[in-house]
Amino acid sequence: MTTFLSEELQKISGTSEPLDWLFLLADKAKSIDVFREKEGRKTFRFKSGNRYFFAKIHRGVGWKEILKNLFKLRWPVLGAENEYRALLALNAVGIETMTVEGFGQSGCNPAKRSSFIVTEELYNTISLEDYCAGWSVQKPSYSEKCALLEKLARVSRAMHGAGINHRDYYLCHFHLDVSSLATVEPPVCYLIDLHRAQIRSRTSRRWYIKDLAGLYYSAMDAGLRRRDLLRFISIYSGVPASTALKQDGSFWQQVEKRANKLYRRDHGRAAPVID
Repeated sequence: MTTFLSEELQKISGTSEPLDWLFLLADKAKSIDVFREKEGRKTFRFKSGNRYFFAKIHRGVGWKEILKNLFKLRWPVLGAENEYRALLALNAVGIETMTVEGFGQSGCNPAKRSSFIVTEELYNTISLEDYCAGWSVQKPSYSEKCALLEKLARVSRAMHGAGINHRDYYLCHFHLDVSSLATVEPPVCYLIDLHRAQIRSRTSRRWYIKDLAGLYYSAMDAGLRRRDLLRFISIYSGVPASTALKQDGSFWQQVEKRANKLYRRDHGRAAPVID
């Protein structure tokens, strides 16, 4: 796949090879601008003029990490290409996500492959996890809750309908443009952190269950009611909730079971009862 940089990034990188330039930026990044550094992957922010960008560089995960994932029956993330393809796929079905400003990779050895992806920073947004954190105490307006719930259901339906599963599908990976709640319908909400996403022509139901359970688990403390869950099920399924539960009740039971298990594992107590 061809290495490329946007016109603005080409100007600031000069004659340097894109991979060399990004790796040099990564090495010079201040700790305040480094957001993650793990398993041969580093995520950092840098500035050009009045714009900020996020870069993820992959220096190769090594055979040990690859084998560890395979032994756990998980496909390892080998580089930035995974996220690049996922971003293009989401854009193709109209799902709001990050704007790609650069991508490249080098090397055939999967354990040593070097790669990068650069996206423009999302401005004036807040994660839904932070935005909804106080909902159990300070309830949002009915219209606001409905707008966001419907947005998540439609994004989930479109994503899964396109054969994409996220694998880290939580509220924290949706970034809301708060001003859009009052100005546009549906609100603008960007889906991010797609380095583990998978794209298939045919996806096993277990991956959809995993995504939906993660989303449900991450929203359990947001003051959800049973009618909220039924609204989500109806929009995601494309039929009335009663019909969806009758036709495929086992699917939604597995979503609930997995979400409850995640909650107990992370919080050490049973999930809240939603009535």
